[in-house]
Amino acid sequence: MEFMDKVVLITGATGGIGRSVSKLFAENGAKLALVSTNDAAAEKLAVGLGLRKDNYLAIAADVSKEEDVKNYVDATLAKFGRIDVFFNNAGVEGKVQSIVETAADNLDHVLGVNLYGVYFGLKYVLKVMIEQLSGSVINVASIAGLKGFPNLAPYVASKHAVLGITRSAALEVVGKGVRVNAICPAPVDTRMMRSIEEALAGDPAAARKMFEETVPMGRYATAQEIAELVYFLASAKSSYITGGVYPIDGGTMAK
Repeated sequence: MEFMDKVVLITGATGGIGRSVSKLFAENGAKLALVSTNDAAAEKLAVGLGLRKDNYLAIAADVSKEEDVKNYVDATLAKFGRIDVFFNNAGVEGKVQSIVETAADNLDHVLGVNLYGVYFGLKYVLKVMIEQLSGSVINVASIAGLKGFPNLAPYVASKHAVLGITRSAALEVVGKGVRVNAICPAPVDTRMMRSIEEALAGDPAAARKMFEETVPMGRYATAQEIAELVYFLASAKSSYITGGVYPIDGGTMAK
């Protein structure tokens, strides 16, 4: 198994994409540090994956808080001694509303998790990987980091920022054995899209149909499809790839 005894740190581990990524790495022998807002949920995920106590860490954190991020990195090092892969995944969609309707607390929440959370994660994990002279980071952006979407401006802004941070980080650590890339999913069949569908005119089925019609393949991605791309970017098969931005979008950005 390719990731036998490798340490994979995953934020947003108990969400739809996080669960699929956790499962794929667990199946390939990795030790997992599972970060969630709820440590009981992370513990339940680890048990469900059949991981032994010595092969996982379940930890609660608010990734928008720098001290929480430092703590989850320190806890991972204390248990496993290294971090080989960092899936910088935690994110929120925020409220579906126009810019003129947006309250400061909604903007702060979305930027706190999606922007500060990614930035703080890089700040503390890259220190570890530079010292190791090895590591792969995969940041989660979105096709909302490549184009605009009405009524989701805080989310769009945060995901554009993730791409800039990814490129800057990749250049800062190039030549030190560390790679940093970003993925940009189109709508994925997870809770986040259920929430957005519910918020749009109170007709989730119509909202889903509308979103699916924007995708040339005519459907949402599955979380497993996203996990396979993450796995590739974490693996030695992508050893010459850094600073990359990878749409996984059923052809959406080709239009």
